[in-house]
Amino acid sequence: MKILLAEDDQRLGKLIMYKLKKEYDSVDWVQDGEAAYDYAITSPYDVLILDWMMPKMDGISVSQKLRQSGYHGGILMLTAKDEVPDRIYGLEAGCDDYLTKPFEFSELMARLRALSRRSIRMYQDSIIQIQDLHINQSTHEVIVNNQLIELTPREYQLLLLLAKNANYILSKDVIIDAIWGIDQYITTNTIEAFIGSLRKKLDTDNPKKYIQTIRGAGYKLVK
Repeated sequence: MKILLAEDDQRLGKLIMYKLKKEYDSVDWVQDGEAAYDYAITSPYDVLILDWMMPKMDGISVSQKLRQSGYHGGILMLTAKDEVPDRIYGLEAGCDDYLTKPFEFSELMARLRALSRRSIRMYQDSIIQIQDLHINQSTHEVIVNNQLIELTPREYQLLLLLAKNANYILSKDVIIDAIWGIDQYITTNTIEAFIGSLRKKLDTDNPKKYIQTIRGAGYKLVK
């Protein structure tokens, strides 16, 4: 099982890493929310352990953005918040489980094993197929006409968003909100540039044109 830990507390982070590496071969540790998002969107982790309060982006925001981007692995939230409304808020943000600090490591391990079993079941339905386009959400591989296409993390996010809403028109504002978030200053020119780059990669040596521009409305991926 491949695990990503996002925890900014140095002492706790080192301790969790020590315990995790005794059980699992592949464990990465980051110390802020932006790094957690970037790692998770570019590498197929089975389970993420996110601290609620982190620099740059909190765990709730990371969870929300990852779910919007198509991440289907398990998410376990670590936090000192133990009120019922906080737990509900975390679950509605896309978290699968919730562990309050301080906690016993035996309970952490048990919850990770449960999330791993759940993630394996979810990965069985992780392939999106549209015409000759195949998107593997567990590995982030994109295949067009039997050829592997290399995409940047943002291009992959954009393609996945369009594919999950195939035949529906997505405005530029909707795309910006889903991928970058409403707090980021992203111009419509940026969206046009990403669409242009994505089209070149998808349509090279391929007679089918997947992404259509709907003038004045936005873009859609055609089934």
